Amino acid sequence: MTFAAPAPTAATRLLFLGDVVGRAGRKAVTDRLPELRRRWALDFIVVNGENAAGGFGITEAICDEILAAGADCVTTGNHVFDQREAMVFIERQPRLLRPVNYPPGTPGRGANLYTAANGRQVLVVNVMGRVFMDAMDDPFAAIEREVGACPLGMACDALIVDIHAETSSEKMAMGHFVDGRASLVVGTHTHVPTADGQILPNGTAYMTDAGMTGDYDSVIGMDKEEPLRRFTRKTPGARLEPAQGEATLCGVAVELDAAGLALRMAPVRLGGRLAQSAPFFWEKETAPERALESGAPQR
Repeated sequence: MTFAAPAPTAATRLLFLGDVVGRAGRKAVTDRLPELRRRWALDFIVVNGENAAGGFGITEAICDEILAAGADCVTTGNHVFDQREAMVFIERQPRLLRPVNYPPGTPGRGANLYTAANGRQVLVVNVMGRVFMDAMDDPFAAIEREVGACPLGMACDALIVDIHAETSSEKMAMGHFVDGRASLVVGTHTHVPTADGQILPNGTAYMTDAGMTGDYDSVIGMDKEEPLRRFTRKTPGARLEPAQGEATLCGVAVELDAAGLALRMAPVRLGGRLAQSAPFFWEKETAPERALESGAPQR
């Protein structure tokens, strides 16, 4: 198959937000995302929403809420079908993805091509790891199929991979597997932001885990009492419920060149308990007077 190379355009600005957990996480998204889109002149936003409905799955109303706040695409993971209605509405919502390596015949789609605000074509692929996870089809073979069918620089201008996986090794391997063939590979699922954000040797932005958008005065987003009971007494008690304190909006910001490879990237942590971080390069360009508010370093 022959593809026409896209015409060069200005840099593309991406924002990826990690797993939204419960009402607190949703509030952080709805409160902050519209302003961040304007303030950072974002072209495309992906939000992982698989824990948005009470910590387990996503409903149609919640998916619509995240999209209305400014997300262009909502990815998921192993909890995608915890809310049974997702089995139905995912078929009619092209901006909601489930892992691409679910077995054939599973409702929904694992990859889709979208148009960014600057007119560039963005392929988003959602894939789930296999180590210490459900037995899924090979994630590397699945990614190879998607990248081969819609190659960066030929059929799309940007390519984002959300790898929803338990182990850092599997996520890192995926980053190197597609280095130079993807714009961003970012891990989700463990709900803890990692400090290894980097641009790999061939130009792919990589971060092992984006972290969760939720209350960090918790056990991975859940109210502390029940997880502590289960760890200390080894018996279940009440249902796990999301913590309801102020959430930290967590993720990664990436700027791409005309070829769809990363020019610069930065972790995002806004609000809540964690040390604050923002893409200082955008803060200084678009709103220098606000850079200190977001915890961005000054020069």
